[in-house]
Amino acid sequence: MKPATASLLTTLYLTGFALPAWSQVPSFEPVELPNPVPFELPPESNLAPTFNPSRALNNPPPILPYTLSGGDVVRINIFDVPEYSGEYPLMIDGSINLPLIGVVNLKGLSVDAAKQKLETLYRPYLVRPFINLTLVATRPVNLVVSGEVRSPGSYSINITQNARQFPTLTDALTLADGVTLSADIRQIQLRRNGQTYTLNLWELINRGESSQDVQLRDGDSIFVPTNMAVNPTETRQLLDASFAADNNLPVQVAVVGELNRPGSYSVVANPPTGQPPTITQAIITAGGIKPTANIRDIRVRRINREGTEETFSVNLWAMLQEGEINQDMPLQAGDTIIVPRADVIDNAEVAELVMTNISPQEMRIGVVGEVVRPGPQSVPPNTTLNQAILGAGGFNNVRARRGSVELVRLNPDGTVTNRRIDIDFARGLSEDDNPILLPNDVVVVGRSTLASVSDTLGAVINPLTGVFGILNFLRAFGIISVD
Repeated sequence: MKPATASLLTTLYLTGFALPAWSQVPSFEPVELPNPVPFELPPESNLAPTFNPSRALNNPPPILPYTLSGGDVVRINIFDVPEYSGEYPLMIDGSINLPLIGVVNLKGLSVDAAKQKLETLYRPYLVRPFINLTLVATRPVNLVVSGEVRSPGSYSINITQNARQFPTLTDALTLADGVTLSADIRQIQLRRNGQTYTLNLWELINRGESSQDVQLRDGDSIFVPTNMAVNPTETRQLLDASFAADNNLPVQVAVVGELNRPGSYSVVANPPTGQPPTITQAIITAGGIKPTANIRDIRVRRINREGTEETFSVNLWAMLQEGEINQDMPLQAGDTIIVPRADVIDNAEVAELVMTNISPQEMRIGVVGEVVRPGPQSVPPNTTLNQAILGAGGFNNVRARRGSVELVRLNPDGTVTNRRIDIDFARGLSEDDNPILLPNDVVVVGRSTLASVSDTLGAVINPLTGVFGILNFLRAFGIISVD
């Protein structure tokens, strides 16, 4: 036996590895293997990731092959040497321990690059170092999602062996419970390997541009910035996206100003439609608007994830008059709705507002005078004068003046109007003869002429009746005598 061959066999015996097939043993004498240059990635910074949009690239990141690291499992098949083949997990530093060549660091290498490296390292020991390297299991994909998402934080996604599909940007946003209504999905920042890329998910929503929904890699950081110019139309589009936040959850908001019951409320979309509650639903929950409300300039204050306050103006009058449904802005938790007082009160507009669903569903009026049940009443909006009289039991058949009544109206601007209206119960809705009542209206049903004369005579006669009664009492006891 040659000394070189004996030396090789002795080395293999001492290292405890099985002998390769003789067809793979080189006929030349082995050479000393030089120390391989370690394949190490540059050290990562300990600082938290920061995003600078001005330095971000506007294109999606390039599609690069998967790189190996700690936690991956690879299968190595060496041609004609099954005893050296098998599955090997990469250690935390990205290294594996292989027969003959010992510890090899594969961190940061693609599967093809790792295969080439192993073939190079095995070449001094094998005649035909043909190696097939496959990725059997991948390490979890660790991500950071921050900004305008409902649940920002760190997430770990396990990739199943069957699917072998890496998570996408929308997958990560969904995992973080979806983007908020303040999200600017045109400027989503993705940081990878020290480089920042800008992604535009509006292209995905509106044009089906799937290239914006990039596949993520371990160590990626995602930042969803705040949209400083909220567009109601785009907000409603965003609500329908698969990566939007769950909108059937209660939303805690504050409603203040010209409302019947201002305060803090937990508002839920009713019925649940997958859409968040809107401004009108919050107003209804707070008892509806007062007649003095200025619904042309309702303000919504919102605190974004950066702690900055944003204010939006909403014109519900445009929604009521022109059907601009986008003015009924969706709400998110923490919003404050401010309904200001109108500087100038238009009584005609007040009459229209009373008939809308953002006004109270009941209003207080009074019916006094010669009716069966005089006093205050709670009636629904759109109640007419005739309905109010009938609701009070109708006219007092003996005493009421049936021909007309007085309508006293306390206007929202503080003035008082007094109208005499002819009554005809057979007449339908009419502003002249059977108007719709407004909150705090008072209907006065006067006395008939006969009742007025009777009451006047009674007022005169009653004292005299009392005097005659006293005289008769005194006469009966002999206190006085009648001549």
